[in-house]
Amino acid sequence: MYLSTSRAADVAADPPAPKGPLRAVPGTVLALGMVSLVTDVSAEMVTAVLPLYLVAGLGMSPLAFGALDGLNQGATALLRLLGGRVSDRTQRRKLVAGTGYAISAVCKAALLAVTTPWSVAAVLAADRTGKGLRTAPRDALISLSCPPGEQGRAFGVHRALDTAGALLGPLAAFGVLWVAVDGYEAVFTLSCCFAVLGVLILVLFVRESPAPASPAAGTASARTLLRIPGLRRLCLTAAVLGLFTVGDAFLYLLLQRRLELPAAWFPLLPVGTAAVFLLAALPVGRLADRLGRHRVFLGGHLLLLGACLILLAPVPPGPVLVCGVLGLLGLFYAATDGVLMAAAGPLLPAGLRTTGLAVLQTAQALARFAGSLLFGAAWTLWGPGPALAVTAVGLLLTLALTAAFAGRVPTPGEESPEG
Repeated sequence: MYLSTSRAADVAADPPAPKGPLRAVPGTVLALGMVSLVTDVSAEMVTAVLPLYLVAGLGMSPLAFGALDGLNQGATALLRLLGGRVSDRTQRRKLVAGTGYAISAVCKAALLAVTTPWSVAAVLAADRTGKGLRTAPRDALISLSCPPGEQGRAFGVHRALDTAGALLGPLAAFGVLWVAVDGYEAVFTLSCCFAVLGVLILVLFVRESPAPASPAAGTASARTLLRIPGLRRLCLTAAVLGLFTVGDAFLYLLLQRRLELPAAWFPLLPVGTAAVFLLAALPVGRLADRLGRHRVFLGGHLLLLGACLILLAPVPPGPVLVCGVLGLLGLFYAATDGVLMAAAGPLLPAGLRTTGLAVLQTAQALARFAGSLLFGAAWTLWGPGPALAVTAVGLLLTLALTAAFAGRVPTPGEESPEG
């Protein structure tokens, strides 16, 4: 049975850790980081102008835009399972990830040809399909390229490069619009060029190390994978905390209200978060390798709770409020995004790693989607302040219960603090 040999499979699949003080990051991690960087420049260029383009340019109602965004998020979560299952059955993770990146590149080009709100919506749905297919295979390639004790560092490097793209994308889009008024076609054209460049980097520079085939790779189900020691606990933790994870868009709206910030400056708020994420991703990943990834993941949610409390507190509008919220939000992402994948990777046999990561990602994504719907409903019924207060209390109680449970049940397979 593959469950009893999962640790042996990991040892065979993971290359030995580099020696010496200057340990090189595997080339696969750097190449995938560059793919994510240029792809995120492409994606965030479109995301930065999309609400204005659809609502003001093409006449889509804000309600319809919100429904479209929620539908796309849910579809992406479910498609991760498909990408993971196909990758493990075929052992062609690079091909599946490349297909996802290629679909997104084609969709960027298609934006130049569509002119009605719902034709744009169809293209965006296809773009999210590409993202859903590629995420789990990409993370599995990163996990399989480095030893268990280096997982946090590897994901930290990748997420830092990925976030650099998220930082540069909105700036590039607004630079284009500054030069070309209503230059949406120019934004989409440049975005398409970056997306194609990402696919070329993946094809030319990403190398896929062959993983041992697992006899269960073709028949594994979510229920089977959740029998793997530690994975069920991680899925439950990520899902429960995800229900009380306030989406960054809501936090930006609340911050804008507190600051009375003009609408023209609103798109720069995510840039502040991305800058902190970029600077913190690698050091936090290395910290997770030393202290334990589960601890750092829980600590990241404490940082999110801190951001919520700052917004609830009578802090006067100004730099302290802005830096506090955006800084804690950026640190939250640094302590949770790649760290969760680094915690799960060593628990999974190499032949099922993509599917296992996809199950974890889907559990978290669906919980966050449900949490966003609940927070939006609470905002509508009670107002933003009470909704944020209730969510903060729920997050605090969930963290306390999770930490208490974690103290009694150790995670099988998680490395010691020495890495």
